[in-house]
Amino acid sequence: MLSPTRSIPGLVWAYYVDPAGGTANRLEPDGELPSFADGNGFLWLHLNLVDTRVSAFLDDFPGLSAEAHTALTTHETHAAVTVDEQLAFGTLVDFQREFDAETRDIGWLHFALSDRFIITSRLQPIRSIDRVRTALEKNPAKCTNPMQLFEMLVAEFQRGLIKVVMEMTEELNAIEDIVYDSELRDERRQLASVRRVVVRLYRHLRTLLSLMRRAAASDEEDMPFGFDEVARRLCARLESVDHDVHALQERARLLHEEIDSKLSSETNRHLYILSLMTAFLLPASLVTGFFGMNTTGLPFADGLHGTLSAFGFIAFSVFLSWLVLRRAGIL
Repeated sequence: MLSPTRSIPGLVWAYYVDPAGGTANRLEPDGELPSFADGNGFLWLHLNLVDTRVSAFLDDFPGLSAEAHTALTTHETHAAVTVDEQLAFGTLVDFQREFDAETRDIGWLHFALSDRFIITSRLQPIRSIDRVRTALEKNPAKCTNPMQLFEMLVAEFQRGLIKVVMEMTEELNAIEDIVYDSELRDERRQLASVRRVVVRLYRHLRTLLSLMRRAAASDEEDMPFGFDEVARRLCARLESVDHDVHALQERARLLHEEIDSKLSSETNRHLYILSLMTAFLLPASLVTGFFGMNTTGLPFADGLHGTLSAFGFIAFSVFLSWLVLRRAGIL
């Protein structure tokens, strides 16, 4: 039974959800944990790990194992989903949220749940959890147990991920229009930011999907009641968006290769022109070098038309170079 005399440190919000009454009562920030030993409701605590008292508060939380306690208070940045002793706990990947805007920065939401409570914790504000809270306040009857609330959290992350994928698709469309335009422009810097986000999302999404599949295949006696069905539904959701993220990653990679190919072709064209200029001017350089030697007996040295004759030799050597390159098939 939860103690009715414990205050809640680091509380962002707390709800006691009563499915029978269809209510979700929000606890006061400086309130106390309710006792619901005789009821059918469940408790949702959302905690801020910046408060150092959170760990001590969770030390003797009823029904919370040591492994679940560690999962809620860890600062590690990788996804994890574990089921054991009728508990599910770990870390979910999500997007961070600024005060007045949403971002694409990766955030981490730690969780632990049983059939009577769900506890979530984080360091930075998370996008999905605020939307789930709003949905819970609007329609408490929609969430009858902690498993459904957990499903809502992951489903909201999936919807947020789809939105990010659509935004990055539009960015890739704009980059693609520029890349395949007749005018050459280097879009590698803009493309690099998109690829960085896509690669990180794909890596964390694949990890979360694998962990969810493993959790769904765990022994029934280890998992909370109903968690296997929720995990299977979430796997289907994550698989659908996984294909979209993978396709986006492949498209960004192909665009990067196309940009590199066009830049390489342009560089090769410049080198080709430079090589031709060198070939044209090399005979002329030999001519000017010959007439510039500081020796006696040079032809046309004493004549009135020596300069014109030298220019004539230079022009003839350039024409001869062009003729040789044309005959060789280089031009």
